[in-house]
Amino acid sequence: MGEVLKTAARGLAAWVDVTFVDLARQMRWSYLPPLMVYVAAGVSGLTAIVGTFFVKDYLGFSAAFLAGLSFWAGIPWALKMPLGHLVDLVWRWKALLVWAGAALIAASVLVMYALIAYTAPMTAIMPAEAWYVIAALLAPTGYVLQDVVADAMTVEAVPVLDAAGNRFSEAEMKAMHTTMQTLGRFAIISGTVAVAAVNITLFQGVAEMAEAEKAAIYADIYLMALAIPVISIAGVTLGALSLRRRARALRAQGVDETRIEAALFAPEEAAKPNWWILGGSAVFVAFTLAMGVGEVPHAQEIIFAGSMAIVLFLIHRLLLELEPALRAPLVGTAIVIFVFRAMPLPGPGQTWFEIDVLGFDQRFLSVLSLITSVLALIGLVVLRPLMAERSIAWIVALLTVAAGVLSLPNIGLYYGVQEWTAAWTGGVVDAHFIALIDTALESPLGQVAMIPMLAWIARNAPEHLKATFFAVMASFTNLALSASALLTRYLNEVFLVTREVRDRATGALEVPADYSELGWLLIAVALIGLAAPLLTIAVVRASRFASTQ
Repeated sequence: MGEVLKTAARGLAAWVDVTFVDLARQMRWSYLPPLMVYVAAGVSGLTAIVGTFFVKDYLGFSAAFLAGLSFWAGIPWALKMPLGHLVDLVWRWKALLVWAGAALIAASVLVMYALIAYTAPMTAIMPAEAWYVIAALLAPTGYVLQDVVADAMTVEAVPVLDAAGNRFSEAEMKAMHTTMQTLGRFAIISGTVAVAAVNITLFQGVAEMAEAEKAAIYADIYLMALAIPVISIAGVTLGALSLRRRARALRAQGVDETRIEAALFAPEEAAKPNWWILGGSAVFVAFTLAMGVGEVPHAQEIIFAGSMAIVLFLIHRLLLELEPALRAPLVGTAIVIFVFRAMPLPGPGQTWFEIDVLGFDQRFLSVLSLITSVLALIGLVVLRPLMAERSIAWIVALLTVAAGVLSLPNIGLYYGVQEWTAAWTGGVVDAHFIALIDTALESPLGQVAMIPMLAWIARNAPEHLKATFFAVMASFTNLALSASALLTRYLNEVFLVTREVRDRATGALEVPADYSELGWLLIAVALIGLAAPLLTIAVVRASRFASTQ
C-alpha cells in the first residue's frame, strides 16, 4: 500500500511539474512585450457588463439589431489581411500601428464616458443610439490594429539564437512557440480576471443604488478603461527596449552584426509587396464601406459572401508559399475551426432573462466573469499537454461535446429547474448556484481551440510572411464570428425575445417584455452547436484535408 501511494505521489508530482512548473520555467523576458498588448485586450472586458446594462436600460435596440451590430463590429477583424501584410512590409515601424489603435480605443471609451456623464449635451448632437454605434465600431478597429502587431511580436519574442549565438533546434523552437501562444491566451484571460475583480468591488451594493449612483459608477468604469491604450503602448515600448538589450548581449558574445539583424530586427528574407493581397484587400475595404454606407438591402449577407470570396482567394495565394505537404492539412484545420467558431449564440435575450427574471445583477455577473476567467487560466495550463499531444480536430470535438452538455443547465434555468432543485436542497441549489457551477465547468474550455492553430502557423509559415499568415488565417477564422453573428440574428428573428423598454422621459411602456420563445432559441442554439462541428470533423477526417497536427 505504501509503495502504491509513493508511486501515485511521484506521478502527481511529475504531472504538476509538466503542467504548471514547466510553463513558468519556459517563460522568457522577451515574451513580456506582446503579453502586455494581449493583457490590454483582456482588460477591454472592463466595460462589458456596464455596456450590457446601459444598452438594456437606456437604449431601445432589439436583440436582432444587437446581433447585427456584432456583425459590423466584427468586420474590422477581417482587415487583419492588409494590416498583417503591412506589418511584414514595415516591420521596424510596426509599433506605430499600436499607437494608432490606442487612439481609436481611447476615442471609443471617451464617447461612452461622455454619453453617460454628459447625456444631455451628447444627445443634443446625436441620438444616444448613434453615439453607441460609433463607439461600438471604433473600439474593434483599434483592437485589430493592436492585435495584428501583437501576433507579429510573438514571432520576434521567440529567440532564434541562444545566449552563445547558436541557433535553437526545431524541437526547441516548436516548444517555445507553443508556450508563447499559450501565454498569449493566458495574458488575455489575466486581464479579464483583473477587471472582473474590479467590477465586483465597484458594484458592491448595486441593488440598493439609485439610478444616478449607478450612472456615476458606469462613467467611472469607462474612465478607468483608458488604462487599456496605456498598457498596450507600454508593451511596444518595452518590446523595442528588449530587442536592443538582446542585441547588446549577442554583440558581447561576438555574434556577427548581420546575424543579429536577421535574428532580431528583420527577417532574413525581406517581405515584398504582394499586390494580390494589397489589391484584394483594397477591394474588400471599398466593397464593405459601399455596402454599409449605402444601406443596401441584405448588406450583411452580401458583405459576408464577398468577404469570404476575397479571403479564400488570398488564402489560395498564400498556400502557394507553403510546402505542398503542408497545404491540405492547413485547409482542413481552418475549416474545422471556422465551423466551430461560426456556431450561433443565444444573443442578448438570454442575459436580459437572467437580469429580469432570475435576478442576476451587475455584481453577480461580475462574479461569473471572474470565475470564468480564473478557471480559464487554470484550464489553459492543465490542458496545455493535451494541446501538444492531440490533433486540433480532436480538441475541437472535445470542446463541441462539452459545450453541448454544458448548455443543458442554461436551458433548465429557463424552464424552472432551479425551483425544483431549490425545493429539494432547502434553497441551496437555486438559479445563482446552478449558474455558478455551470460557469465553473464551462470556462476552462473556452480559450483552447485557437492555440494549436496559432502555434502551427508560427512554426510552419515562411519566415518573411509570418505576420501575413497570422493575419489572413485570423481573418478567415474571424469571419466565422461574423457568420456566428448572422446566424444569431436569424435565430433571434425567428424566436423573438424582447425586454421591457420604457420612454426615459415619460415612463410610458414602449416594448413589453416577452421571453416566451427564449427556450426554443436556447434549444436550437445547443443542437446546431453540437451537430455542425462534429459533422464537419467527420467529413474533413475522411478527406485529403485530414491532419494529425
